[in-house]
Amino acid sequence: MVHIWNDPSEVPADFGPSVVTFGNFDGVHRGHQQVLSQLIRVARLNHAKAVAITFDPHPAQVHRPESAPELIMGLEDKLVALGELGLDAVLVMKYSLELASLTPEEFVADVLVGSLKASHVVIGHDARFGRGNSGDLDTMQELSRKLGFEVLVISEFGSEGFPLHGDVHDDGGTDRRCSSTWVREALSEGDVATAAAVLGRAHRMRGEVVHGAARGRDLGFPTANLAADASGYIPADGIYAGWLVDQAGTRWPAAISVGSNPTFYGVSRQVEAHVIDRPEEAVEDFDLYGQTVVVEFVARLRGWWRTVALRPWWTRCAWTWSRPTTSCSPAKKLR
Repeated sequence: MVHIWNDPSEVPADFGPSVVTFGNFDGVHRGHQQVLSQLIRVARLNHAKAVAITFDPHPAQVHRPESAPELIMGLEDKLVALGELGLDAVLVMKYSLELASLTPEEFVADVLVGSLKASHVVIGHDARFGRGNSGDLDTMQELSRKLGFEVLVISEFGSEGFPLHGDVHDDGGTDRRCSSTWVREALSEGDVATAAAVLGRAHRMRGEVVHGAARGRDLGFPTANLAADASGYIPADGIYAGWLVDQAGTRWPAAISVGSNPTFYGVSRQVEAHVIDRPEEAVEDFDLYGQTVVVEFVARLRGWWRTVALRPWWTRCAWTWSRPTTSCSPAKKLR
């Protein structure tokens, strides 16, 4: 079981030694996964604990909130994804101007070495840390000699799953660097297949089910309207095939509508998942209101459009999901 700490003071005094890395890990995409898998391997070889430090809120939300990127996933899903990789512990540090004011040496000495007893620190070539991002790889190597730990430098990973060598091109080339930016770009275009390929899993949102117009229910399809504060990046407007995972963990095939669709009235963008594998006579007993559910986006079926003929469309969605070739695991090859 992964230990979750929300402050360095929560780390047990006898914890360690550990192999540590730090970052935002938004999306916990395949690049992050490759780095963390190497960290875990090094920890096991050295009989140490594998630890990741992440920050909440995202530093950009503190320093430049007006231009901060929309997060791919909320903290809860991030911690789930990190835990599934096999880490021993995750330290969630509350990001604030006070934390940002720590010098590189204070951050490393107090947190990495002092609290986590780091024997190894894993970072990338372009890592920056400490006040004003003044710390870099050279700084970390200097501090390692002073404070007594080893530095492991990890290469960036490309879309083919191998380390990138030399200059990193993030322009859509044959082996583009896996990044949170790439995932956001894909989702903003509704390309959930590419997003899933970079993430290594289907993109998901999590939120409470609230009351809506109930038009899907009137048509024989239970509808889950996610609350406006649902976590996760909202893809481009459109109709998607996907899954709804209820609070009990049951997965239901779903047609997902995203947008301010006049068919489902609202003044803001809405995410509505319509469960399509429920007998029509059993719709009324399918009550998700108040539950926190997960909605997974597998494929974009088409863009958003105005229509009142909903039943034929959801029927086609149900037929699509019933086909043997339909998969919930996109296999799109990245280029």
